Amino acid sequence: MTAQFEYSTLAHPQDIQHLGYIFEQCFISALGGEEVYINLIGVENFRIIRKLEQVVGGLATLDMGQWWGGVRVPMTGIAAVGIAPEYRGSGVAIALMQHTLKELYARGVAISALYPSVQSLYRKVGYEQGGSWCIWEVATKNIQVREQPLPLEPVGLINHEVFHELYQQQARLTHGYLDRHPAIWERLIQPGEKETVYAYFIGTKDQPQGYIIFTQERTEDGEILSVKDWVLNTVAAAQTFWSFLANHRSQIQQVRWKSSAIDSLTLLLPEQTAKIKDTNRWLLRVIDVVKALEARGYPSQIQAELHLEIQDNLLTGNNGKFILSVANGRGEITKGGKGELQLDIRELASLYTSLFTPYHLQQVGKLHGTETAILAATPIFAGASPWMADFF
Repeated sequence: MTAQFEYSTLAHPQDIQHLGYIFEQCFISALGGEEVYINLIGVENFRIIRKLEQVVGGLATLDMGQWWGGVRVPMTGIAAVGIAPEYRGSGVAIALMQHTLKELYARGVAISALYPSVQSLYRKVGYEQGGSWCIWEVATKNIQVREQPLPLEPVGLINHEVFHELYQQQARLTHGYLDRHPAIWERLIQPGEKETVYAYFIGTKDQPQGYIIFTQERTEDGEILSVKDWVLNTVAAAQTFWSFLANHRSQIQQVRWKSSAIDSLTLLLPEQTAKIKDTNRWLLRVIDVVKALEARGYPSQIQAELHLEIQDNLLTGNNGKFILSVANGRGEITKGGKGELQLDIRELASLYTSLFTPYHLQQVGKLHGTETAILAATPIFAGASPWMADFF
């Protein structure tokens, strides 16, 4: 299939112009201006696929990191996969992804993540559900948190770099959070059309314990405050966060924020009035089995050995039997072993992220293993419900 198409990591100006036209048709300007988006990501980070020397599709690669078990794992995000309408269904999208994944493997990238428009396409090249992206909503009248232990300091000229250190403190403790690409930070603080972005440090400006970045919008359903990003590194910061939002109740009807499918922030609310308004599952692909398993963190109290057998139809260097030895929060891979836990590279993704337990994956036929292997894998891959705050 891939022989029909020409894959390129070098895009010429005329290629980018054509790709922008394809993106307009694919995303109906949802990218917020195709030319601006392409320049924000960087032309060098786009991949082009041609047929008969004509650009028929492309995508963006975002080299960043993702936090797993308290350790940053090198990760490449895939964004803006766009195929010209007249070539959809011809196999070009699969060919584009196959070429990209082979490139990432050659570069030594450990894992990749993306948000699927069509899940079946990405499953064909080894991606599987890895974690959640959720938008929660609560009426301001139902927050009812009055105590505000910390002051709030408005951030005037918003420069995302002032938030980085606070963000990283929360990110490294959050299963699945990104070590953000600069383009994600830029899109986070840039206001949309007819929009104003507000930001506050929670605590003093010299010693903040968190921050909140938000917008306000008047809709047919009333006024809505949308939290674009938040970091709460102390209990006092979390209490102040809710008190601050509750104090908007005379002007704002609803508050929306991004969080995990299991959100501990809601424990501070008096009743179960907060609800998930929108949810999505992002996908993860293990690019390099050895690098991915050795790079992530594991529960520090676990000392165990797991015999794996992996099948990868695309990146054949991942095929075979491996022994994962875990101790002191880190893993080490040696080739060989008994192959007691057998799974496809796709199913390894959901195990890797702790989205599903080995038992649940076995229950739906996504892995096969001995009782000993299932029992060993369960604590090794135990973790909080994985999620990320960013859509890319």
